[in-house]
Amino acid sequence: MSDRLPVAVIGAGHMGRHHVRTYREMPGVRLVAVIDPNLERASQLAKPSGARYADRLTPELGDVAAVSVAVPTVRHLEVSRPLIERGIHVLIEKPLAPSAADAERIAALARTHNVIVQVGHTERFNPVVRAVDRLGLRPKFVETHRISPFTFRSADIGVVFDLMIHDIDILLHLVRDEVQRIDAVGVNVLGKFEDIANARVTCRGGAVANLTASRLALKTERKLRVFAEKAYVSLDYQKKVGVAITLDQNLDVLKLARERNLDDLSQMAGLDFGKLVHVEPLQIDAKDPLRDELETFVDCVRTKRQPPVSAEDGVAAVRLAEQITQCIATHRWDGATGDRVGLEADIVGRLVADR
Repeated sequence: MSDRLPVAVIGAGHMGRHHVRTYREMPGVRLVAVIDPNLERASQLAKPSGARYADRLTPELGDVAAVSVAVPTVRHLEVSRPLIERGIHVLIEKPLAPSAADAERIAALARTHNVIVQVGHTERFNPVVRAVDRLGLRPKFVETHRISPFTFRSADIGVVFDLMIHDIDILLHLVRDEVQRIDAVGVNVLGKFEDIANARVTCRGGAVANLTASRLALKTERKLRVFAEKAYVSLDYQKKVGVAITLDQNLDVLKLARERNLDDLSQMAGLDFGKLVHVEPLQIDAKDPLRDELETFVDCVRTKRQPPVSAEDGVAAVRLAEQITQCIATHRWDGATGDRVGLEADIVGRLVADR
């Protein structure tokens, strides 16, 4: 009997095809089936690796130990429930569910049936994020920008659940604290869901995050800045580059000021600041985040250990995303005395109706 882990992919869309390709290249895995209502699309992905294809996963297709669920978010609970109940381990693409209630149901099912559920927050496996992890920072301020042109995918959800959810997960992973306050605003242009959003999140321990996401930009930009007591880190996800400025090196500036008996740092205006601080390029490996994510999932299934991005992590990210969208929906554009509330399209609609 082969020791390769039998896996299947449900969903032959954009993300599903990447899962199929990656599983096909992994030596310890055997792709058993590709499942999609569109049989032609499923067959195109399955045939090159000799896998079967169908519109639903049935025992007749062969034994399956693990499944990647890459269907629209609104179907995550519907698709994953029977798999979990059969004892099949699942990797569910982000976000875990369209609501905190559905996400909690998935997590509860995983606990009841002792099944591994890993959530596809691929950015957690991004080399730039892992570089920050290695520094062991305790962030006090986090700033993220995630903007891109509209791809006409994920039109069933807004930009908070589509793009910002990545940074929400990273924020919760880095700060590891309870969210105390949320201020958010959003604008919808192409449909009923927000296409641009900004959220300011304050945690109980004092850490603050400013998250910006847009799917209406003319360029793609994905950046993360982390301010901590001992370092400042700036990362560019796209270019896979980052720098860190550490506090222990910056203390030399104060020491120099004391040695010169200076009462005011402005008296050091003639010095080259760039020579006084220590700027350290972050060492970032070249691993493919999706490959790393799927290899981790397979290893967790084999060793029966909890994944680094658990169902509970997925629940926490969805809960905060839901709170942000609720805040957007109640935002008063003209202050407490105004009656224009919610997304920009609602405002436009009212203005038209008033004419």
